[in-house]
Amino acid sequence: MHARVLFFGMLKEVVGRSAEDAEFVEGTDLRHVFETYATQYPRLREISRSIVVARNQEFAELAAKVEEGDEIAFLPPVSGGAGRELPEIVIGGNHYALTRHAIDTRALIARLLTGSEGAVVTFEGTVRNNTKGRPTLYLDYECYESMALKTMAKLGQEIAAGHPVERVAMVHRLGRMLVGETSVAVIVTAEHRRAAFEAALDGIDRLKKLVPIWKKEHFVDGEVWVEGEWDEHVPLAQ
Repeated sequence: MHARVLFFGMLKEVVGRSAEDAEFVEGTDLRHVFETYATQYPRLREISRSIVVARNQEFAELAAKVEEGDEIAFLPPVSGGAGRELPEIVIGGNHYALTRHAIDTRALIARLLTGSEGAVVTFEGTVRNNTKGRPTLYLDYECYESMALKTMAKLGQEIAAGHPVERVAMVHRLGRMLVGETSVAVIVTAEHRRAAFEAALDGIDRLKKLVPIWKKEHFVDGEVWVEGEWDEHVPLAQ
């Protein structure tokens, strides 16, 4: 039985590759797949409490069975955020996208406005010039692109449905970013300001723990993958 296995962030450095085609026996579950690689690379087992497994771009329990042609991904803790441009998703006027270009929040706001809102709240996450006093040169963001876009859209729809707001936009940038540049933007329009503020905060807090995006921070004296944490409801590889 054939499956495509993907590794992201620090995990691709642990195993020395970002992807491979693998064969498994019928009836194999995700736990067996993880154990197969953890046996070869003990570091995976050491950090298993921080690793999430996805099957066909959806978070999955380790008991889930593997089927022919599945795409299996091992995901380290999220730290969120040239080439082809990914498509955006627009649902009911809500906007979700990944981009490799500067995020234009004014253009996004113009797309969201209908005239019925009395408040627009924009959150922008920007690149700091240091981490705990250690000077930062730049950041590199990468993600599991298809899953990240799908997860961002699902999350945004939950935010839009769970708060008394008009519209929501979420955009995350990928690739290299310099100090001061915007890596992620969450924009909410609403009739009243409190709802817009609360929805924007909820949006960025959940995005940082659910959307599979990772960043590597580069310093004068080295580099490191930034470890965040998964949402408590995401199944872990343990």
